[in-house]
Amino acid sequence: MMSTTKSLFSASSGQGPFDRSQAERQLALEYLAEAWNSAEEDGLESASLAHASLFAALATFVRMHGDEATADLVAQLPDRIRNGEYNLERILQ
Repeated sequence: MMSTTKSLFSASSGQGPFDRSQAERQLALEYLAEAWNSAEEDGLESASLAHASLFAALATFVRMHGDEATADLVAQLPDRIRNGEYNLERILQ
């Protein structure tokens, strides 16, 4: 069997308004990776970038979908994290 690294934006069970096309999410991730790398080259710490990214993402979701829908999305994160959906080193077989 061939193993592949799971993408950060792999298809999930569907999140209603949060479900976006795989190709668009991958392109967005590439843009963010480029900006992230530039910021690190300028001396910003990864933890600071992660906190700023989370804040920006959550603020955008709140603006687009409201407090309750965003809170519902965030409430699903612990299980998704524990299931490895955000582990870039996770190998699928």
